[in-house]
Amino acid sequence: MTDTLFPDAAAHCAAVVLDNLGRAYPYASHHVERSREDLHTPAELHPAFHTSFDWHSCVHMHWLGASVVEAAANGEAELPEGVQEQLRAALEANLTEENLAVEAAYLLDNPSWERPYGWAWLLRLAATCSTARDPQLREWGRRLEGCVDAVATLLIRWTATAEHPVRHGLHTNSAFGLSYLHTAFRALGLEEAALACDDAGRRFFADDRAWATEWELSGQDFLSAGLSEADLMQRLLPSGEFAQWLHSFLPRLHAESRMLAVVGVADESDGYMVHLHGLNLTRAGQLARVAAALPAEDALRPVLRAAVEPLFRAGMHGLASGDFMSTHWLASFAWDARESIGALA
Repeated sequence: MTDTLFPDAAAHCAAVVLDNLGRAYPYASHHVERSREDLHTPAELHPAFHTSFDWHSCVHMHWLGASVVEAAANGEAELPEGVQEQLRAALEANLTEENLAVEAAYLLDNPSWERPYGWAWLLRLAATCSTARDPQLREWGRRLEGCVDAVATLLIRWTATAEHPVRHGLHTNSAFGLSYLHTAFRALGLEEAALACDDAGRRFFADDRAWATEWELSGQDFLSAGLSEADLMQRLLPSGEFAQWLHSFLPRLHAESRMLAVVGVADESDGYMVHLHGLNLTRAGQLARVAAALPAEDALRPVLRAAVEPLFRAGMHGLASGDFMSTHWLASFAWDARESIGALA
């Protein structure tokens, strides 16, 4: 089904990655200047991740590029002649020992910066590279170890002191970040950090009940706060326990619920409005993963499955627009949702 939903996915995503990694500007730095002398170009601050509009988008564009390279190397995707080599060269130029040492130091010097969204994508990049069969990807994974150690240290400190989760549909959403961090730490064999994610997730969300599905959407969400919780809990709880939790969390969810409905975008050039394309895509991926975690006979499973394809198709309109405010990030979410939908099918 994913081939018909996203035809030529690898070639399309490779083109997006190459375009993004070659665009130095526009760039949203988010750097806190501590003095008049603390003025730097993005490339000076972030020699590995200084394109694609902002740091976290650049990180997940590297994840997307690595994912496409891995798929092509494993014979799971086809790329036009020479494109795989171009991708490898672009990623190799950024993911050097020297560049990544600067990135790791910056993270430690700025403990709450990019928390937890940027952390999650960085760890996902590292896990994808470290667990790949391809030797060049594994070498990038080795070079990323300093960044991984920095995020693990920061994550353990943060979860030990955070009293409340962030529940909105934007970058600082706690559940979304913890989901990918937990899975990446497990893949990398970092059990202390994975357990910190597990403990925080259960403490924040295990007792949540009766989520207000009809109140969730705001005008610039790219995440479903409720489905982000569900996606995290399906990673943390055994299947039967998760099903009980989900039915308590979403007791009134039905096929016409707003949480499952497609959302449109009126202005493709508005960087906040186009978040709603991402909402369609992240909902599609989260619903696919949540549905896959439920027992086959669960009555909610077909309701969730039925919503996946319409949401994915709607989100793909953002990629078709060609506007940089969409393309600098949406391709990563499309590939991510595509993987989860493929696993569900």
